[in-house]
Amino acid sequence: MIGKLKGLIDSYGEDFVILDVNGVGYVVHCSSRTLQKLPPAGEAATLAIETQVREDSIRLFGFTSAAERDWFRLLQSVQGVGAKVALAILSILSAGDLASAIAMQDKGAVSRAPGVGPKLAARIVAELKDKAPALSAVDPVAARLAGEEPGDTAPSAVRDAISALVNLGYARPQAAVAIAASVKALGEGADTGALIRRGLKELAG
Repeated sequence: MIGKLKGLIDSYGEDFVILDVNGVGYVVHCSSRTLQKLPPAGEAATLAIETQVREDSIRLFGFTSAAERDWFRLLQSVQGVGAKVALAILSILSAGDLASAIAMQDKGAVSRAPGVGPKLAARIVAELKDKAPALSAVDPVAARLAGEEPGDTAPSAVRDAISALVNLGYARPQAAVAIAASVKALGEGADTGALIRRGLKELAG
């Protein structure tokens, strides 16, 4: 099995790249997010590879990180999710955003992917909740804050800061993670304005 490929970008297709490795051109299917990160034709690139062998074909799927490949595998453990849908999800959500969405049971974020309806999105977040990689990196405070209505235990400054970021166009899970990180950095006594400013820096980083 092929686990990694390192070579020169030969050319791009709609959902794949041809990677020239010592004169052999490998067709590697990628998410649109991965394709956007790759360099122009003629430059060097390294991709983590997932090989899928079928009776009538062998397909290679490429990722910029092992974490993204892990998510690709994990998503397909859910009934109704094949390679195409998994790539569609990874096209709209980075590995970190997907971990946050599942930790926070944010069906809306997952359902933005083409081919993912509300029922499938609900199944994905429910089934992957306990076995998704990197969920330990998601602050439990952020997970709690990301609910439809943040709990009454959250300080008003925190609730107001999250609402402000949501009003600026950020998804609630993103806003909650950013503000939770801001609270950690600035302390629980930070006011709304300071939390918003720090939260925007977190989102920009």
